[in-house]
Amino acid sequence: MMKALVDPNRALAEGLGRIRRQFQVPETFPQEVMAAAESAAGRAPTAHADRTDRPFVTLDPASSTDLDQAFAIEGSGPDLLLHYAIADVAWFVDHGGPIDAEAWRRGATQYLPDGKAGLYPPVLSEGAASLLPTGPRPAVVFTVRVAPDGSVRLDGAERAIIRSVAKLAYDSVRDADLPAGFAELSERIKAAEARRGATRVDPPEQEVARLDDGRLALRFRPRLASEDRNAALSLATNMAVAEALQARRTGLFRVMPEPDARAVARLRRTARAFGLCWPDMASLAQFERRLDPADPQDAAFMLAVRRAGAPASYVPYQEGVTPWHAAMAATYVHATAPLRRLADRYVVEAALAVANGRPTPETVEEAFAKLPAVMARAAAAGGQVERAVIDLAETVMLHGREGETFQAVVTDVDDRGARMQLCALPVVSRIAAPGASPGEELCVRLNTADPHRPPATFERAD
Repeated sequence: MMKALVDPNRALAEGLGRIRRQFQVPETFPQEVMAAAESAAGRAPTAHADRTDRPFVTLDPASSTDLDQAFAIEGSGPDLLLHYAIADVAWFVDHGGPIDAEAWRRGATQYLPDGKAGLYPPVLSEGAASLLPTGPRPAVVFTVRVAPDGSVRLDGAERAIIRSVAKLAYDSVRDADLPAGFAELSERIKAAEARRGATRVDPPEQEVARLDDGRLALRFRPRLASEDRNAALSLATNMAVAEALQARRTGLFRVMPEPDARAVARLRRTARAFGLCWPDMASLAQFERRLDPADPQDAAFMLAVRRAGAPASYVPYQEGVTPWHAAMAATYVHATAPLRRLADRYVVEAALAVANGRPTPETVEEAFAKLPAVMARAAAAGGQVERAVIDLAETVMLHGREGETFQAVVTDVDDRGARMQLCALPVVSRIAAPGASPGEELCVRLNTADPHRPPATFERAD
């Protein structure tokens, strides 16, 4: 999902319009879907406990209105209880109805720097189903017990009416605004990740910025502590739900293999291009732990890590198989963003059933078998859009520098030519360089950087 690039000056506006047309990013919803959503938005909750006395809050980017999660925290002896409310999308979406059918066609929300193409119509995703502080909302509340060592367990799940008392924003939230135990809970989860050897990487956001001389540059926006701490709540919930589903022999799991030897070798060359010292005896996981997202070179390398390995995918429960997500170093699901990912809606429904001793609904089990292909298709479409946006941003940034030379390092060679990383900029490109070998240093000249015809092209200058 293209959530890691912002364009406050609208320098990419014209090119983004072309990308939307090229990849047929939907601009709106069919009239039948809009009408069904308007009707569903008025649906009154009738199967929900009243939990409006519990002070839930949300924490998101300031501009977000599609709020999937709200949370409250309380102590329980040495443990912390995380009450994690998830938007009850299934309450509004009839199985097999127009909204459901359109969601299956889309699979996930698609993000671009100038907006998004939502999974559900805004009247639901940014209105009735969103956990906004404008009134009570239906939700599925997971209660996750977090032990002092960071281990997690799903203690319960229920449909409930909740009320968010505050819409908090990453860039302005104060510790006093958050529930007691927020920082401690995230530290417990972080410590448990370190013990497991998790290699989860959250690179900072990139921004298209205008320099004093009028040129454009890609800069990194420092990642805030509030973002990392908030991510820990979602991680804890997803792991607790995954454990509960696996124990009951059901579920749809998020899996990811370790980066293979070729990917690690490519990353070592990328680190070299950025002037980073990666000791020969240090593993990728060990090297990642020393990265500082506030350092531009480290941040650029974190982006390279995110893009280096085989992509994560979805698999339904299989007897005798433990699904594994290498970056999390754990069994893992996606359950906390049903407004933005189709699969989450069904995982939430399964977890709700399992936590209350009921069998997983047949429609959910059937969906688990079909969802991997649907989510893979959505991810592929999102990946194409993301690559096109990155190509556009890099081309816009380089425009006007045609003829300049840059130092680069070849990170890989295949039948499409040499893949290279510029040393001074977070730009990856391909170049015709017969005879070049991985790890070789090149001097390259920027040949073209036409914002109307990205990507930028280079040629050897040595």
